[in-house]
Amino acid sequence: MSATITPIVMPKWGLEMREGIVHDWLVAEGDRIEVGQPLVDVETDKISNSVEATDAGLLRRIVAQTGETLPVKALLGVLADSAVSDADIDAYVAAFEVPEVGAGEEDSGPAYDYAELDGIRVRYARRGPDDGNAVVFIHGFGGDLNNWLFNLDPVAEKHPVIALDLPAHGQTTVQLAGATLKDMAAFVGRFLDAIGIASAHLVGHSMGGGIAAQLALDAPDRVRSLALIDSAGFGDEINLDYINGFIHAESRRELKPVAALLFADADLVSRQLLDDLLKYKRLDGVTEALETLSTQLFAGGRQAEQPGKALGSFGKPVLLVWGQADQVIPSHHAAAAPAGAQVTVLEGAGHMPQMEKASEVNTLLRKHLDT
Repeated sequence: MSATITPIVMPKWGLEMREGIVHDWLVAEGDRIEVGQPLVDVETDKISNSVEATDAGLLRRIVAQTGETLPVKALLGVLADSAVSDADIDAYVAAFEVPEVGAGEEDSGPAYDYAELDGIRVRYARRGPDDGNAVVFIHGFGGDLNNWLFNLDPVAEKHPVIALDLPAHGQTTVQLAGATLKDMAAFVGRFLDAIGIASAHLVGHSMGGGIAAQLALDAPDRVRSLALIDSAGFGDEINLDYINGFIHAESRRELKPVAALLFADADLVSRQLLDDLLKYKRLDGVTEALETLSTQLFAGGRQAEQPGKALGSFGKPVLLVWGQADQVIPSHHAAAAPAGAQVTVLEGAGHMPQMEKASEVNTLLRKHLDT
């Protein structure tokens, strides 16, 4: 029976997700489902996203109802051929058991690893196979590796994936390794040495995109390709009101309108997202570190370093993705992409398209890496 029945289950987005709240179903029983098709909107304590079909088939049963809070791997629905009887589907649903969180080979080992270099303890995550060309994700100003919540596992299906917290960000030691893109690119290079990565594909967001571009210029033999998302380093403008607002906000009330600038849909700014940001910002030394970075990189609302404009000499694949509604770094900066780069501007996305339009971004990343 089970050979002809395929479950749709609550996904695990990121390393910390334990449950999700079911919102609107985007399909109906009896619909023919294609791989990659959005099926149902789910809200986590971080952000909302759509569960995509990993298998094709006929949607025979919607099990999870709107408003239900369900654990990771809980049964959401059932795909089955029309030849499968309703009684068989009833029996399958009744017998389905939710695996324990952490059960299964893909969840074995610690959620995070740590590397010590330059007196800084760096938190990072590894996902995916043990062999192949690594893909390294670099977050932006004030972010951490959880900014790649919806992207690590889809890329890790084929590639070894590594995401790190930059110095003075996330759970890495609150100590800068220099405040220029060149300094931070050199630090990322030393981090790769510390974990045994000779060369990698780099995926960078915002300031992390500028860091990735700088590393590609300074050590091109270490960088196999670049995928840059709403990247710093391609033009002058940056929203200094956002930067200063983020640095100095001390409460949910002050931080919420600032965080809303990151998204085209301001409703994505959840209470948990604000609490996580405030928890980070209250760490000793964080405000001073962010102020140092802002003064060095973004004084007067102008980007001091623009390595993206020099990528014409890189000579390897470059993907640029931008949210059309970006209120932090304007999407017209994508016009400075090097000749031959693939450029995609996503409608309905702001400065965080890897979260707001995760499906589209993941499709672009997988195609870029396969090429």
